[in-house]
Amino acid sequence: MKPKRIFELALSAIMSISLCACGNGDSSAARSSETISSANSSEVSVANASEISAENSSEISNENSAAVSSAETTSNNSPKESDIGDVSAKELVSQMKMGWNLGNTLDATGGSGISAETSWGNPKTTKATIDAVKDAGFNVLRVPVSWGTHLDENYNIDSAWMKRVQEVVDYGIDNDMFVILNTHHEEWYMPKAENLEHDLAELEAVWKQIAERFEGYGEKLIFEGLNEPRLRGDSLEWSGDESSREIVNQYAETFVKTVRATGGNNQNRILMVTPYAASCDENNLKALKIPEDSGKIIVSVHAYIPNSFALEKNGTAEFNAEKSNTIPKMFESIKRVFLDKDIPVIIGEFGSVNKENLEQRITWANSYVSLAKQNGVPCIWWDNGQKSGDGENFGLINRSDNTWYFPQLVETIKQNAY
Repeated sequence: MKPKRIFELALSAIMSISLCACGNGDSSAARSSETISSANSSEVSVANASEISAENSSEISNENSAAVSSAETTSNNSPKESDIGDVSAKELVSQMKMGWNLGNTLDATGGSGISAETSWGNPKTTKATIDAVKDAGFNVLRVPVSWGTHLDENYNIDSAWMKRVQEVVDYGIDNDMFVILNTHHEEWYMPKAENLEHDLAELEAVWKQIAERFEGYGEKLIFEGLNEPRLRGDSLEWSGDESSREIVNQYAETFVKTVRATGGNNQNRILMVTPYAASCDENNLKALKIPEDSGKIIVSVHAYIPNSFALEKNGTAEFNAEKSNTIPKMFESIKRVFLDKDIPVIIGEFGSVNKENLEQRITWANSYVSLAKQNGVPCIWWDNGQKSGDGENFGLINRSDNTWYFPQLVETIKQNAY
């Protein structure tokens, strides 16, 4: 029940008492697309650590691991409620400039319960960190979340986890940022015919709960169905085939129908879908079927390109825009397949790993982001919190003190995005 309805019932009861003088009242790509491994996701933290730790012990109990009730959902949503107007996905995307992923955070899959968010080595994310991201010029916050490790046998999301996700979403909403909320390192689906019935049932159950929890939120909250739906571990993992691509289309259709069925603002909310593996390969782009012709759908593509420079730790540390046509070719494909049909696109993940080659990364970012802007495609940097070490080092901000590792790189992105 929405807070407004509760208020109306209460008011009605009070009026009855007044009139009758008696009675009782009452009261939400090919790996060139992305290669985010288990070392590549991160963690989010609490504004009030002591309050959260106190709540953890009680909220992660069996009783509270059950599905979030509709009453709890709406009461927690109410401070963020606002109407969604007739804004189209294309209009909304035109307001986005540059984005930042809170990687290796709520998408981390180690530990249990709330502790999962620190299980991949990042500190808890505070609102101060998101404030620093906003102050640097990023106006889009993507919040990757893994839900599968927080479900019971009936696909009910742990209430403490849902609450924590909402806190982090609110960090962005309170900063007037666009916030993209997704399902990330999910291991419960596999786009094969024999798994389809199970996959659709779980996908529907998970998104129904998320959509209901955030139903009252305004148009700046965007839902993204699946991160990189693909045949994990298969020889066709990053390329796919006709069958797996079609199943990914069915995932997208079920996601959209499930969210729309929850009503309220979700009937008009902007939703984001991905081609197979979120791949920027043109075959996968062409295979994507847009679930509904509503003008409320964004396509998300992931592109760490050129692969050897941007993604491979032991690849080349040099970038030459004149010799590489990988980036222009991708945007040409995106334009042909989607933009020319008025279907907006976001690069949901991009970045270049740190190889102690700052000047080359700046040259690369200048080329990449300027082309993206020319095509009206916002880019969201994958920040996994890592600056050095054996993993994929995409970190831009030091989450311990909220200073920037590479301020010149950030400024280059900003200059080209705005």
